[in-house]
Amino acid sequence: MKLRTLALAITVVSAPAFALEQGETRFNGFGTAGVSHLGGESDGHGYGITGQTTDGWRGDQLSKLGGQFQYGVTDKVGVTVQATAKAEQDEYKANLEWLYASWQATDNLMLRVGRLRTPVYMYSETLDVGFTYPWLRLPDEVYSQVQLSNYEGADAVYTLPLSFGSMTFQAAGGQAKNRDYFSLDDQYDIDYSKIFAANVSLATNDYGTVRVGYVESDLKIDVNDAVVTPFGRRNVTFNQLDGNKGKFTSVGYQYDNGTWLTSNEWTRRVIEGDQQTSVEAFYLMAGRRFGDFLAHVTYAQLDAEGRQSSWTYGLNYNLTPSVILKGEYKRVNTSGGYSGTFVRTSQEAYNNALNAQTGFFGSPARNYDGDVISVGLDFVF
Repeated sequence: MKLRTLALAITVVSAPAFALEQGETRFNGFGTAGVSHLGGESDGHGYGITGQTTDGWRGDQLSKLGGQFQYGVTDKVGVTVQATAKAEQDEYKANLEWLYASWQATDNLMLRVGRLRTPVYMYSETLDVGFTYPWLRLPDEVYSQVQLSNYEGADAVYTLPLSFGSMTFQAAGGQAKNRDYFSLDDQYDIDYSKIFAANVSLATNDYGTVRVGYVESDLKIDVNDAVVTPFGRRNVTFNQLDGNKGKFTSVGYQYDNGTWLTSNEWTRRVIEGDQQTSVEAFYLMAGRRFGDFLAHVTYAQLDAEGRQSSWTYGLNYNLTPSVILKGEYKRVNTSGGYSGTFVRTSQEAYNNALNAQTGFFGSPARNYDGDVISVGLDFVF
């Protein structure tokens, strides 16, 4: 029953695998209502992709609401629209996640054009649909690496039936201009040009699903801010990219037989010419169902100029076939003077860099640790 419910949820809120009948419409909704709290020795620093997890109980890191509408123009051509309402830093905003036309060219091949999900991660297609994954919050170590969730362009999805399952190939291309990028406790504009993505997934009937993906894009961004220096207040550039190519590789594996489940993903990010090391991250999750309960544990690790590691312990309860109550405790630590997904201000980043260069001025980079508690409901309708 649980596997059928999950499969239905994924079907109604992800890209359709086939066109609707002519004139047919379909609407589905999804959302999360949750709160999170950061304890430990974070000293008032925020945590997470946009720093919304703090030492106060807040709902804007997790809570969101979305809907998806599909219309069959013909038996082979359809239109899909998906919108969400979720927080960006301290205010909620409406977001048009999908707006595309699709053509079922053959029984196996679908072509789409418009605004589409960027196929970066294993869970990119259902990124905002918490009902489709075991956590209340996706592992930050991996899912903070690329902040782009959609792009304007086209893709082709080809599914090859096999005797033991199916294999799906996807190729995509396009661009995403004037997107928001969160860095050093502020938002900056970023352009993604010449996006190219390709991935292949092998879904077996008995042994789970393996996915391998690759995405690249030319990047343009200027992260700068005014900070206090030994020579007075000055504007300092922290990161400037102009046409630098970013490359992102991912390998994932999922398995769920109704009782035992596992989800695992490894990623590597490289930006050419930014004078930084590559960023590698992974998580390993194992879980077991006990009736309507699901207990799971996840180890995650992020390596850049230092290391962030975490253990997450979660317990879920199926209130109804379409509503799941989730609770999580996450212990996270950094080492090597690395902030990881804890949020530093631009002044702190400058002071740390100055100290690393001079050994006297500024302040040395520190390690962070924290306890993240999250409680909420994931639902579909």
